[in-house]
Amino acid sequence: MITAIFRAGRPLALAALGAIGWMSLSAPAQADTLSRIRETRSINLGVRDTARPFSFLNEAKQPVGYSVDLCLAAVDDLKKELKLPDLKVNYVVVSGAERIPKLLKGEIDLECGSTTNTRARQEQVDFSYTIFVAGMRVLVPRGTRVESIKDLDGLTVAVSKGTTSEKLFNQLLASGEAKMQVVPYANNVEAFKALRDGKARAFPQDDALLQGLASKEKALDALNLGGMAFSVEPYGIMMRKGDAKLQEAVDRSLSRIYTSGEIHNLYKKWFQTDALSIPMSRLTRDSFVRPNKEAGVAMLLGYSI
Repeated sequence: MITAIFRAGRPLALAALGAIGWMSLSAPAQADTLSRIRETRSINLGVRDTARPFSFLNEAKQPVGYSVDLCLAAVDDLKKELKLPDLKVNYVVVSGAERIPKLLKGEIDLECGSTTNTRARQEQVDFSYTIFVAGMRVLVPRGTRVESIKDLDGLTVAVSKGTTSEKLFNQLLASGEAKMQVVPYANNVEAFKALRDGKARAFPQDDALLQGLASKEKALDALNLGGMAFSVEPYGIMMRKGDAKLQEAVDRSLSRIYTSGEIHNLYKKWFQTDALSIPMSRLTRDSFVRPNKEAGVAMLLGYSI
């Protein structure tokens, strides 16, 4: 279902996304988180602090966002299924680099953020049905054009650690496809700040996240997205590999939300606001009509990330 839709007339090869180089960690072959939830009457949700509008902390420092709402809907269904109306939700803030290790160590049960489902990540974790499909682009100062790989030549590029964009742009640098300087930053906020401060001329990340950051900082007039799409990034809720019962419960909840049409109200709540307007893409809409778990693809010359 995922096809080369971003650049009409541009011959771009598709390749499965690869790993971010996570540390070698292993989880129990058959995790049974539901049993532990029954015993402890609690569930641990991994959330992000700045992945607006998917998962972020509001002014009251409470986790909110599109992905958080979907996870909480699954928790509400679990309360009914397990007959635990007082099921406690514990929030754990995770960074891009921490999310898989914390999941595998059992510190979180579901990761409710903006994580791309990739084939390499599937070797370590399981994903829910796709909840959103983003595309990787670059945020640049208005007037700067990035319509091709060569437009990156001579640019200082800020990347966020532990992301598919970090991996892909390091591959482009190593291959010589783009003669740029890639500078890693701890997270999206620091990479975005480097762009605003003039320390970098481009910041690659998923387009919806870039728009969310720019809208929060009221920078939409000074910055814009480059025209080239580097990848297709389908997001899913992460859970431990082999945790079949929990996975089935989350997928049932998502199926209910998609079939009932409730998903459209949630989408409008987070993506069509006074501060932010992100039209629903065809791939996202298709994911609601035909739930799937397809992995992301790189749109660049066969490179795997």
